Amino acid sequence: MGRGKLRIYLGAAPGVGKTYAMLAEAHRRVERGTDCAVAFVEHHGRPRTEVLLHGLETVPRRTLEYRGTSFTEMDVDAVLARRPAVALVDELAHTNVPGSRNPKRWQDVEELLAAGIDVVSTVNIQHLESLGDVVESITGVRQQETVPDEVVRRADQIELVDMSPQALRRRMAHGNVYKPDKVDAALSNYFRPGNLTALRELALLWTADRVDEYLRQYRGEHNIRSTWQARERIVVGLTGGPEGRTLIRRATRLAEKGAGGEVLAVYISRSDGLTSASPKELAVQRTLVEDLGGTFHHVVGDDIPDALLDFARGVNATQIVLGSSRRRSWQYVLGPGVGQTVARESGPDLDVHIVTHGEVAKGRGLPVARGARLGRARIIGGWLVGVAAPILLALALTHTDADLGLANDMLLFLALTVASALLGGFLPALASAAVGSLLLNWFFTPPIHRITIADPMNIVAIAVFFGVAMAVASVVDLAARRTHQAARLRAESEVLSYLAGSVLRGETSLDALLERVRETFSMESVALLERSGGTEPWTHAATVGPHPARRPEDADVDMPVGDHLALALSGRVLPAEDRRVLGAFAAQAAVVLDRQRLVGEAEEARKLAEGNKIRTSLLAAVSHDLRTPLAGIKASVSSLRSDDVEWSEEDRAELLEGIEAGADRLDHLVGNLLDMSRLQTGTVTPLIRAVDLDEVVPMALGGVPDGSAEADVPETLPMVEVDKGLLERAVANIVENAVKYSPDGVPVAVAASALGDRVELRVVDRGPGVPDESKDGIFEPFQRFGDAPRGSGVGLGLAVARGFVEAMGGTISAEDTPGGGLTMVLTLRAAPGGAPPPAGLPAHAVT
Repeated sequence: MGRGKLRIYLGAAPGVGKTYAMLAEAHRRVERGTDCAVAFVEHHGRPRTEVLLHGLETVPRRTLEYRGTSFTEMDVDAVLARRPAVALVDELAHTNVPGSRNPKRWQDVEELLAAGIDVVSTVNIQHLESLGDVVESITGVRQQETVPDEVVRRADQIELVDMSPQALRRRMAHGNVYKPDKVDAALSNYFRPGNLTALRELALLWTADRVDEYLRQYRGEHNIRSTWQARERIVVGLTGGPEGRTLIRRATRLAEKGAGGEVLAVYISRSDGLTSASPKELAVQRTLVEDLGGTFHHVVGDDIPDALLDFARGVNATQIVLGSSRRRSWQYVLGPGVGQTVARESGPDLDVHIVTHGEVAKGRGLPVARGARLGRARIIGGWLVGVAAPILLALALTHTDADLGLANDMLLFLALTVASALLGGFLPALASAAVGSLLLNWFFTPPIHRITIADPMNIVAIAVFFGVAMAVASVVDLAARRTHQAARLRAESEVLSYLAGSVLRGETSLDALLERVRETFSMESVALLERSGGTEPWTHAATVGPHPARRPEDADVDMPVGDHLALALSGRVLPAEDRRVLGAFAAQAAVVLDRQRLVGEAEEARKLAEGNKIRTSLLAAVSHDLRTPLAGIKASVSSLRSDDVEWSEEDRAELLEGIEAGADRLDHLVGNLLDMSRLQTGTVTPLIRAVDLDEVVPMALGGVPDGSAEADVPETLPMVEVDKGLLERAVANIVENAVKYSPDGVPVAVAASALGDRVELRVVDRGPGVPDESKDGIFEPFQRFGDAPRGSGVGLGLAVARGFVEAMGGTISAEDTPGGGLTMVLTLRAAPGGAPPPAGLPAHAVT
């Protein structure tokens, strides 16, 4: 008896139609004559899903008692006894009631599969165990019921059930997922458009990885070596040289030209560990490729072209990007090079791009940076080789019978001179040449053991030896010095390139620049000091590190920048050669400081311009909107004081009512103007404390007509950290605005709910709504949307509400109301230790 096959419908979110798709598949199989039975399917009261259960055999469930309540679970024994060809099991991640056969439903499914029964099941992407933390960070809800990823990955078939966030929200608004009384809460909490989009992306990415696994498995089973160009995968071959950054950026641009492109950077090292790559450069390139969305791989292989091609074919790559060779022209006699070999051996399934760069033909060896001075061990070694080794060589040659001749003896001593120059520099090599000349004269030129030289030709030979030894030693020492200088200049050029790039990018972080100075020169602290005059005390413009210097003379290193700025470094004394780079840093620090101040001045100018704009708008508002209620009050008072007309009691009451209404309107307008003035001048200081929303909302609704607004604020909501007075004014303004635009007889709904560490207050109207492009504009001062009647306000209500809410650390935004209208969403911080959210809606969504 073989193992059964598992088919899973993977949902991007609750309500996308997994169960519906599973039941539809069961009907198709039944029509083909397959024996199908429903082991467990929950329709959650959805009529369309419930209809699909008709015509399918259902295995009776098992009833369990737990804490005085009856629950039904799948009866595994009954399903095994019935033994259908295909069993339908909904909600794979479900946790069984204590006392069940297995703790989890996926374990029940494993038993059915082991018995040879095929299973069709469903699960949502948020229930995968590896995605629990990600889903919680997105939705604010921790999924308690999970299923191990490996259980789903082992499925024989996985079908993604997906739906756009807008379509799913419409389905919910129509009542096809939850009951009507839970729709608004669900739409404002778990089923936000952003949450649904993120969950959808998770489902697509997880399914794409599973597709890759299927593809690799199939290619391995059928021994397929050629590339299948399902999507663009670009392999970048790195050598550890500076050209790698150019190659990575070029490959990224190639990948962006096609949808779903992927970049894989690979560095191949030899198995013996010998390499000329710079570890620092490789670390920079790894960071770069990861920042650009690619991956970095380290592969070991003695034959670099073969290893690169094997890697590319193993990951099913479509393109390889390599740099032009850094070898010099004469080095091509040793072979064609990696680029040409890979291009020749790639075959028709791999495209090879050879990218030019600034390091072409400059040599394959990477410059090795040397220290500013040779170490003590190397200097001692140079003197030993230069002085002791010639003596030992002379003793060895004089105590052997072999007669090598004066020329060969000189070559041996010359080799020791070169070795001492490589180890210890010029001085040990000079001593080696002198000692070697004396030993050659004493031991190897007649007369032996005497300083004098009988043959004039030997005098010339020893002189030539000394001259050649000195020339070779000086050349070797000069090459070492030039190598050190080149490494130093390269480091300086990287620093200067960083500074130039920061100027071009317009970076304005002075602390980051000083931190870079501290790291570059290994200092304890760095301070940028400034003073207004030659006799004024120094002040800190910016500092990094502990105990920064207060005056330039107190620092270990100071670099003046003009007459009133100085860069002060504490930690160690810098050599004079480092002050050139330090001067560039100091000049850049002055530029950044000036830029920051210019930005501040520009911000102040912007605020002044906004103030002028508001004053202009205020004058326009005063000229009409404030004069309208004043004119009404004036007319009513003049009528009452008139002696020409005898007013009835009803007429007098009507005129007095008009005066009162005009005064109320005028008081409201003036109050909003004063509030806006306080916001513009920054004089709003909230008194933050823990407040219950059910205390604030009823007071805020007192200014609207009875029956025009309905509140639903549960008492179990956590308290919020707000200023009670400011929140009341903000809510009152929003509700008054909603009532103004809501149709007659349709009350405005004010509802509150908790979401993680936040509390949301939603004001929902059924008015004409606001287009998406105008939603931000309605919060601007003196803005009235659409055909709002003149005299109904100066357009400050929502602007004041947003200012007050943001002053308390909250946010306010506008959304479309499902079915038409506008919903204002106030998001406030929940007070620490507040009551948990109510359990009216499940903590996690169910399907």
